[in-house]
Amino acid sequence: MPGPVQNEKQPARWSDGLSFRLFAITIGAILLIEFVVFLPSAAAFRTGWLNERMQAARIAALSLEAAPSRMVSMELSNELLKRAEVLAVAEISADMREQLLPPATPLMGEMVMVDMRDRNMVSSLSETVETWFAPDGQLMVVRAEGSREGRVLEVVIQEDPLRHELAAFGWRVLGMSLLVSLVAAGLIYLLLVMLVVWPLRRVTRSVEQFRMDPGSWTRRLQPTSRRDEIGRAQSALADMEAAVSDSFRQRERLAQLGEAVAKINHDLRNSLATAQLVSDGLSTSEDPRVQRALPRLERVLQRAIHLTTETLQYGRSTTPRANLQPVQLRQAIEEAALEALARHTGTDFVNEVPEGASALVDPDHIHRIAANLIRNAAEAMKGSGRVCVAMDNRNITFADNGPGLPSKTCDNLFKPFTVSSRRDGSGLGLALSRDLARAMGAELELAQTGPTGTSFKLTLPD
Repeated sequence: MPGPVQNEKQPARWSDGLSFRLFAITIGAILLIEFVVFLPSAAAFRTGWLNERMQAARIAALSLEAAPSRMVSMELSNELLKRAEVLAVAEISADMREQLLPPATPLMGEMVMVDMRDRNMVSSLSETVETWFAPDGQLMVVRAEGSREGRVLEVVIQEDPLRHELAAFGWRVLGMSLLVSLVAAGLIYLLLVMLVVWPLRRVTRSVEQFRMDPGSWTRRLQPTSRRDEIGRAQSALADMEAAVSDSFRQRERLAQLGEAVAKINHDLRNSLATAQLVSDGLSTSEDPRVQRALPRLERVLQRAIHLTTETLQYGRSTTPRANLQPVQLRQAIEEAALEALARHTGTDFVNEVPEGASALVDPDHIHRIAANLIRNAAEAMKGSGRVCVAMDNRNITFADNGPGLPSKTCDNLFKPFTVSSRRDGSGLGLALSRDLARAMGAELELAQTGPTGTSFKLTLPD
């Protein structure tokens, strides 16, 4: 039976990239701005075109002033109309209308009135749009100031040449706009590619490559000196990649360590089982010294077996369960101190826990916590110095007069396999002790550290 069909990842096209979109948006924005500016420009072009014809007609009207009775021949009148590019010229005064240059042929077609004396932006824009959509053969009757004050010059003009000139002007503007938009878009595109797209492309490739193989990838994204948003994002991503890569390598090492511990645990449990058989054989001895030491030896062997098992459980991220029962704290801490200081005979131990003090805790957990803290203190003081355990209400304090902990050690004090105050330390003791305390409902924390010593506080459950 065929398996489910998986969607293959399509290769990225150039049109899907950010650079193409920026290029297209830039061209579109420039063309939009040109379109907004084009209509006022076309209106100004139309007004200028009409003013040129009116000025030519005005000059022709002034030339008639020198003629007798302001009359010229038909040939001269037609020549003046041709040079002015108009069809007819008339002048209107208060009491009469005088035809200065009559039309050479009868005027046929629809006429529209345009008054150049009263102009505003709205009327210019609307009349420009009307000129574009004007029918063929339409005539314009244009009025403006005459040759003298109080006179109005009236000119008849064909609108078809104006419409054709406007169309040519529009194509010129469109071509220029496209050229300007391409050049501007190209410059903006290059700037955006160098400042935005290339850095984002490096970040994107780094994220994709890091996603495919976050553990063994070594070509990390390097931090940048840029202080803008992209620079900060790249630097933050570089730091994140470094942290995740280190975390993956640490997890791989922990997995290897767990495998090694599993093998050691198998051999160690066999050895401890043999030692337990030997201790059972010693139980038949009649030597009083052996009889006194035998119970303690059995407890040590049992704790060692439990320790190997729970170390594996810690590697599997499981929390050791607590078997809560009433425990005499002074006696439990005394036994833990005997075990912890067996190799540090030069360390003085003071047990200030009150006689009869008891708590509902796991006896093995409290023994291991106390043994770890006392052993750590003795090793930090190199086998000399003084360790004191005291109790106040529900708080048990483990204090020493050693040199104190380094600041870098305090930052990751309860993290396993991170730091240790000793060269050969793994940093596992305090992490296990905190887990054991929390399994009982207690809490272990660093109370204080300094040149005069270090103290830890174990807060027992109510």
